[in-house]
Amino acid sequence: MNHPSSRMLNRIKAVYLYIRDQGIVTTDQLADEFGITDRTMQRDLSILEYNGLVSSPNRGKWAATQKKVKIS
Repeated sequence: MNHPSSRMLNRIKAVYLYIRDQGIVTTDQLADEFGITDRTMQRDLSILEYNGLVSSPNRGKWAATQKKVKIS
């Protein structure tokens, strides 16, 4: 797998913080907020989900998990 760019990592971090602050959000809401396509947002969310930082309580909805994370 190629390494994600720092721009992508910064966005993913911002997405995570946004979800953590907002509570439950939809993929569409996130895509609009960050000005990217649903498909790109889905990919970012998959990375966060894989790392245990977000979960999808309902299809198309996302919430931050209780996992402790250090944001540098």
